[in-house]
Amino acid sequence: MAFQKAVKGTILVGGGALASVLGLSQFAHYRRKQVNLAYVEAAECVSEPVNREPPSREAQLLTLQNMSEFDILVIGGGATGCGCALDAVTRGLKTALVERDDFSSGTSSRSTKLIHGGVRYLQKAIMKLDIEQYRMVKEALHERANLLEIAPHLSAPLPIMLPIYKWWQLPYYWVGIKLYDLVAGSNCLKSSYVLSKSRALEHFPMLQKDKLVGAIVYYDGQHNDARMNLAIALTAARYGAATANYMEVVSLLKEAEPHTGRQRVCGARCRDVLTGQEFDVRAKCVINATGPFTDTVRRMDNQDAAAICQPSAGVHIVMPGYYSPESMGLLDPATSDGRVIFFLPWQKMTIAGTTDTPTDVTHHPIPSEEDINFILNEVRNYLSCDVEVRRGDVLAAWSGIRPLVTDPKSADTQSISRNHVVDISESGLITIAGGKWTTYRSMAEDTINAAIKTHNLKAGPSRTVGLFLQGGKDWSPTLYIRLVQDYGLESEVAQHLAATYGDKAFEVAKMASVTGKRWPIVGVRLVSEFPYIEAEVKYGIKEYACTAVDMISRRTRLAFLNVQAAEEALPRIVELMAKELNWDDYKKEEELETARKFLYYEMGYKSRSEQLTDRSEISLLPSDIDRYKKRFHKFDADQKGFITIVDVQRVLESIGVQMDENTLHEILNEVDLNKNGQVELNEFLQVSCVRGNKYICFLSFGSEWLFENGFLSPQGRHFILEKKKKRKLEADKGCLCPLPRIRLYMVHVLLFFLSFFFFS
Repeated sequence: MAFQKAVKGTILVGGGALASVLGLSQFAHYRRKQVNLAYVEAAECVSEPVNREPPSREAQLLTLQNMSEFDILVIGGGATGCGCALDAVTRGLKTALVERDDFSSGTSSRSTKLIHGGVRYLQKAIMKLDIEQYRMVKEALHERANLLEIAPHLSAPLPIMLPIYKWWQLPYYWVGIKLYDLVAGSNCLKSSYVLSKSRALEHFPMLQKDKLVGAIVYYDGQHNDARMNLAIALTAARYGAATANYMEVVSLLKEAEPHTGRQRVCGARCRDVLTGQEFDVRAKCVINATGPFTDTVRRMDNQDAAAICQPSAGVHIVMPGYYSPESMGLLDPATSDGRVIFFLPWQKMTIAGTTDTPTDVTHHPIPSEEDINFILNEVRNYLSCDVEVRRGDVLAAWSGIRPLVTDPKSADTQSISRNHVVDISESGLITIAGGKWTTYRSMAEDTINAAIKTHNLKAGPSRTVGLFLQGGKDWSPTLYIRLVQDYGLESEVAQHLAATYGDKAFEVAKMASVTGKRWPIVGVRLVSEFPYIEAEVKYGIKEYACTAVDMISRRTRLAFLNVQAAEEALPRIVELMAKELNWDDYKKEEELETARKFLYYEMGYKSRSEQLTDRSEISLLPSDIDRYKKRFHKFDADQKGFITIVDVQRVLESIGVQMDENTLHEILNEVDLNKNGQVELNEFLQVSCVRGNKYICFLSFGSEWLFENGFLSPQGRHFILEKKKKRKLEADKGCLCPLPRIRLYMVHVLLFFLSFFFFS
């Protein structure tokens, strides 16, 4: 009875909501159609870019210094700030943009990588009859379609599975997802559909099978967020905007209006972070688009300004690609604490997140171990028990600060609307705050509309709907084939270049170095397991990359995919940048140190390393850690940063020990926590720690006889050497070791031989 009532109630509510939304959707579709007529007309008036290529940073700085007055000065180089610059310059306004760090260095590069309308916001809109939430979803779905169109190389539709574990949830979620399709209208990517249990497991075989009823699949968009942000900035620069990263606003300039005497903002005092040079940039209108730092700039204008942003931290983790299918994501709509978790394939890896916790504003947010473990626990809840989710599988982690618009007294950031607010101060400073990645373009349009109205600027209508971003105009899904055929790039590298640079990939290919091999002819990789090549470093400097951190995190995405791979690539990246930018040895060391700190603190390397020694069963003294590190580096003779089976075989052969390859693979599999075929330093420390603890002595009798202070005793050495080829170890009293424990003995045997070789 309860089930029937639930289904009946769901159908009644869903049917009523469906009818209501249908009416609203049709009316909104009619209005959008009228507006689109103006958009099409505007798009036809868009002139070609002023510059074939973006001007150099030095040329942009000269423009900022020498221009007597701009129409618009944008502070902030995130998605919204760059969107404002692009919207303004394509309307014919003289536009400048300054960013204190790199483009997309903050929140815009630390997202979930989704271009979405917000299916959970639609749920709130229906349950609370909130028309504002509905409008926000409607707007986001329209912007989603536009973004997929103007940057097809950086974005693509992504099916997302919603697993169902209770029968009554099936009609409930089905109605909600169908409403999502309906609200999208003509902008619907693909129609959602229901999967049976067996079909769901075919698509997502690692899914938890117990009590699984079926699944619903819907479509949203996915993109490369930092590269998308950069494409907006580069497009604005090509259309004539003076854009400069590493330009910090020190203070706002003000002057009195001639008639009223009222103070108004008329520009900003800027400082080049790289050289320390300061100069004034004057503008008729100044726009504050600084995301989480919104209130900092507002207080430059008015020290008593009340806070309008409440920052919220969202942590994401990256895991190996085998944790998810290559072409389908997963949504957990109700986690253990009521939050939403996405589990998405991205760049052949898997992203899991996000969290939502109040935080302080900082330029260097750090992912906490608590948030990382929360995400891992939620992943475990949804994956089969056959899949062991390990902390060592976290290859990277980051925290992004969402600039939520809220009452400063509110403590619950989950209930805060993600909608945006355009605020105009008494002195004319325009602030754009809130919103989300997907709606950056409409936020920018609203902001420039307000600027034109408030400051009486002469400009045309917004022209950014349908305006291709850099690399998107002549891109096609088969573009990579020409790269392979014309330049001799390997297929994986060619696909990566096409998906990263679009039609500009040919310029990168022209800069590629000869490999000296029969194949590929050109394209030397920075690290073997990722398709990034050295030519991208040279090209990245043309894209305003100024530091090694810019290169590993935003021109390439190595830091977001695997922090250890990024660290491995760092020395070569710094060498290549040094040649292009004329760095001396001191500058190179400084860049290496800064980049390593970035990886260690902001990208999860610290958590990834320290979690090995923070666990209660691990107790290594600092002196022991140093000793094991020295031992590791002796194994790693080529200084690769990891040990492979080849290294181990080399050492064993040198000391006359024969071990069959299958046994050796089995031992290394126990040590290789993240299953990448390599034993990194932290994994080596893990095993070294384990062998020093008594709990690994699994024989129920005689363990003290086998081990002395964590090392094999002479008697134990003889015993194990005699029995090392057997699958079961038998003690004098006849106690048998369980099979998994034998593997740990085998690990100890291997470690004993290696330690004996180096320390005997």
